[in-house]
Amino acid sequence: MKHISPEMKTCIDHCLACYRECLSTAMGHCLETGGRHTEPSHFRLISACAEICRTAAHFMLIGSQHHRHVCRECAEICEECARDCEAIGDMQSCVDACRRCAESCRKMAA
Repeated sequence: MKHISPEMKTCIDHCLACYRECLSTAMGHCLETGGRHTEPSHFRLISACAEICRTAAHFMLIGSQHHRHVCRECAEICEECARDCEAIGDMQSCVDACRRCAESCRKMAA
């Protein structure tokens, strides 16, 4: 495998952290809290965000040139998830993880 740049390593770390945060928030906090936290549109979005973050990390780890496209989509979904989680409230760690990941992924997509 070719050398992974420090920027890419940071992005992989942010993607995996966001994957972990979104998945654990969805399965723990959202399911336990209910109400707006389990509305289908929110629950699908936080689940999609977890999956695209995992996928983006995977593409970078395997050295796929397609990581740029995946990272662009990941940044977009992370931003949307951050806005949604912020609007619902009581999910600041998820909001922060999504914003960090989006910023890193935008750099990788450039």
